[in-house]
Amino acid sequence: MLKGWQLLASYSQSFFFPRNQLKFFAMKKKFKVALLFGGRSAEHEISILSARSIYNNLNKDRYRVLSVYINKDGLWKIVSSPHAPARELKTSPFYPFLPWNKFKGQPELEADVYFPVLHGPFGEDGTIQGLLEMAGVPYVGSGILASAVGMDKAVFKHVLSAINLPVVPFVVIQERDWIKNTKQMEKEIISRLEFPVFVKPANLGSSVGISKVKNRKHLAKAIELAFRYDRKILVEKGINGREIECSVLGNEEPMASLPGEVIPYREFYDYADKYLEGKTRFKIPVELPAEKTKEIQHLAVVAFKAIDACGLARVDFFLERETGQVYINEINTMPGFTEISMYPRLWEVSGMSFPALLDRLIELALERFQHKKFCVERF
Repeated sequence: MLKGWQLLASYSQSFFFPRNQLKFFAMKKKFKVALLFGGRSAEHEISILSARSIYNNLNKDRYRVLSVYINKDGLWKIVSSPHAPARELKTSPFYPFLPWNKFKGQPELEADVYFPVLHGPFGEDGTIQGLLEMAGVPYVGSGILASAVGMDKAVFKHVLSAINLPVVPFVVIQERDWIKNTKQMEKEIISRLEFPVFVKPANLGSSVGISKVKNRKHLAKAIELAFRYDRKILVEKGINGREIECSVLGNEEPMASLPGEVIPYREFYDYADKYLEGKTRFKIPVELPAEKTKEIQHLAVVAFKAIDACGLARVDFFLERETGQVYINEINTMPGFTEISMYPRLWEVSGMSFPALLDRLIELALERFQHKKFCVERF
């Protein structure tokens, strides 16, 4: 049985892959997509919801889907689909690491392309991307570097600051420094930032562990909450602004969707409202002056390129009410893909349906893989 890269090579000889227009759908056989979901992070359940939406929207006449569930201990197993009941997800057998070939009874997990629908650490941070790179297979999304930088909010802001892109003023705190010099760290935050501030883990998404702090009295408690999820945290100046999000799609020539606005039910768009209550409202697309829309789209693409992202990302912004200043908040290299998630919804209002978006992401994965193979083999 051919491995994914061998299968790709076997038919890539027959025609040229023009940029942004791969023609793999001309194949008569169904294309096998391995959907990887679950994972070890606090966003485990969100990953399952995202995988269900992707599974529902993949064209079953075109694709054969292999559903690979990773439990919270990092063990793998093939399941019937992301809709598998909890009983199926929890029962054995599970296997450590990724068994590419049958060995001691382990199942084959070979596919033509891999779609790691994993959010947060051990999935969106370059770890699964490193595994797929080592295996030499095509996969959806950014590579190791962009995934790691995009996951680490502190590093991401340092990178953007270095090239003079607009970011909100921030302070980075290491857990050991906080434990040793709590009062000194508090003084540094207060001297550099004005209340309110946001406190968040550096390496997590879906608003897990984030707090809005209005005064010094509640600062320490918020910091300790964030340290439950990461050894490094970020404290940012609170901006009185609108929350704007923009989706990016592409490799060397990325394009940006129409931006949308998040109108939080509470003081900010927290985990409970994202995935449990659903009371936050959205304006998709957002009503903005044409020049402001273009500015946000431009900054989204620039941020995407700055970390060498590819495939997809969602870039989040603050639009300050008093000044109209646009600040880049963060980038998500594997954003949520639930039915209510902004990434697919923004592309839908920009003229690309969910199924067509998935087709394009798979094309981009193959395009990037073929280009990398060409560069390696050429020399």
